[in-house]
Amino acid sequence: MPEAASRFDVVISGASFAGLGLACGLSQALGPGVKIALIERTPSAGTAAPPDARASALSASSKRMLDVLGVWAAIAHEAQPVTAIEITDSSLKAGVRPVLLTYENVTGDGDPATYIVPNGALHQALRAAVDRIASVTMIAPAEAAELSCTEAGARVRLCGGAELAAALVVAADGRMSRLREAAGIKVVGWSYSQTGIVTTVRHERPHEGRAVQHFLPAGPFAILPLIGNRSCITWTEEAGEAKRILALGEAGFLEEVEKRFGGKLGAVALDGPRQSWPLKMHLARRYVASRFALIGDAAHGVHPLAGQGLNLAFRDVAALTEVVTDAVRLGFDPGDAQALARYERWRRFDSVVSAATFDGLNRLFASDLTLLRSGREIGLGLVDRMPALKRFFVGEAAGVTGELPRLLKGEAV
Repeated sequence: MPEAASRFDVVISGASFAGLGLACGLSQALGPGVKIALIERTPSAGTAAPPDARASALSASSKRMLDVLGVWAAIAHEAQPVTAIEITDSSLKAGVRPVLLTYENVTGDGDPATYIVPNGALHQALRAAVDRIASVTMIAPAEAAELSCTEAGARVRLCGGAELAAALVVAADGRMSRLREAAGIKVVGWSYSQTGIVTTVRHERPHEGRAVQHFLPAGPFAILPLIGNRSCITWTEEAGEAKRILALGEAGFLEEVEKRFGGKLGAVALDGPRQSWPLKMHLARRYVASRFALIGDAAHGVHPLAGQGLNLAFRDVAALTEVVTDAVRLGFDPGDAQALARYERWRRFDSVVSAATFDGLNRLFASDLTLLRSGREIGLGLVDRMPALKRFFVGEAAGVTGELPRLLKGEAV
């Protein structure tokens, strides 16, 4: 543990995907002369990470960034390219679930638009990459408790009393960010009457890389292909019903999975733990303050319907890496106010639009009204007949549209 008032150039609170990614990005771009502290709640070494049933749909642009940072090679063998996506919209009791929309999931360059990667493998690869960087100091187990920022610099006090001084402090400490609260940044958001459930299943027949999104009245039921005859189930359920389902034994839980899974892939068996969490949406009213920035879940939390939460976090990482690096190369320090203002302009609008879109889609597809369901079916059928619109959706999912930071283009900063 560093002594009180240990000095760094950048202090990052939180060593999940966003915090680890930012440490990799900044250290690569700015070199070994820039000292970075990474504060993590859990013990640093010699402790196995808790099992994580989740898998993430990494966009093509996120894959490019991980490739530039030297992380992708460590997870490529576990990354399942998504070859196509099918969308259905039906009631739970429907005997047949017609596919209303299907499209090939490739970019204009012919590369997969998304890859399904187990969260545990991705976190392990990012952590290993950070552990190899001599200019990054991992401070664990520790937690940031207080923040004070002036034009001259910033200080973070840890729960144990030690202090860290830096030109820039970044909060990557999750939805309940203590540093965000310490900075006086408010959030707007709400809870859904839904619970997210995730597990892994093994199935009899190969998925051939096809992902399926069943829109059911209680929420979306996504089947995300994994390497081998396995898939990650990401399941949104009404909170009360979710509590009942999660309390079932293995046979009863599997029966509920099978009701929603469909029979295309043959017999299904559980192949991993089940996990759950309450679903909420939140957006920080500001993304920056004096010498302070928010990234990842500290800045935004969106409905998991489209599986874009991690990609939004990596967009934050790429944008903040670029603006800080540009400022330092011009002779400013990492906490330069103009650089942080540029970061906020770049990222907040995109996050607001994404959160509003996913929230709206969840509300639209959660209704089982016959008239609304008929309208959805017509709309999806029309999209299925419009190749240009399908290409637009694929480009959005791949993260290759709009003004991209260099890392997301596959370019070193």
